[in-house]
Amino acid sequence: MLEYQFVQNAIMACLMASIVCAFIGVIIVERRMVMMAGGIAHTAYGGVGLGYLCGFEPLIGAMGFSVFAALAIGFVKHRSRAKSDVIIALFWSFGMALGIMFTSMMSGYPPDMTSYLFGNILAVTRSDVVMMAVLTALVVLSIAVFFDDWKSFLFDTEFSKVSGYRVNAMDYVLLVLVSLTCVTLIRAAGIILVIALLAAPAACSALYTKTLSGRILAAFGFGVLFCFSGLAVSFAFNIPSGATIVIIAVLCYAILWTIDRIVKKSRD
Repeated sequence: MLEYQFVQNAIMACLMASIVCAFIGVIIVERRMVMMAGGIAHTAYGGVGLGYLCGFEPLIGAMGFSVFAALAIGFVKHRSRAKSDVIIALFWSFGMALGIMFTSMMSGYPPDMTSYLFGNILAVTRSDVVMMAVLTALVVLSIAVFFDDWKSFLFDTEFSKVSGYRVNAMDYVLLVLVSLTCVTLIRAAGIILVIALLAAPAACSALYTKTLSGRILAAFGFGVLFCFSGLAVSFAFNIPSGATIVIIAVLCYAILWTIDRIVKKSRD
């Protein structure tokens, strides 16, 4: 299995997906931004369609659209009275609609968008791996270098304001990092399933540890478990890899949550 180039690419993609899920997943779960991340991810579909229509790398188009959506949502959140969930829903639908329109405008047969919608980690190319590596490095460095600042921002926003932190600027940076993470995960889980892959490892880690560093480490472990087990199962049974990874992640969280509730009730 490891002798095949596409399997080697998939393994690298699994590692990078686990890393970004650990860093960004924990943050968006703590900040209750999971649905916002979903809206950003779905907006990326418009960039994928534009990439196919204009003849450039679809993931670059996805990155442009998702970053724009993240900044626009942040602007509305801080400068407008409009409810953020309404704006997220509009961007969510608008991005998907643009993707459908762009692909329909192509001459000849439209491309197969299944891997971008539902993920196919076994179809990851070397160029995809390089792009994922660059995006993963940007996300990790942005969090790791200013780790204490992020910890204060997450757990005590009021203290951060009093201490002189530019909280609004940090919020914009976080939204951009979320958009880069969504692009990183598109090839692994797909635009539609990316929310579960972001949330499940972080949610599992929250059951066992409360510190930010502990959650990130635990989420990385869960991410590795979900991605590699899903990769192995999908390879063995020739079933969609993105869906397999997400199903394993959700089932694992359901089992761990049930065990946690039973243990807590027994203690009471």
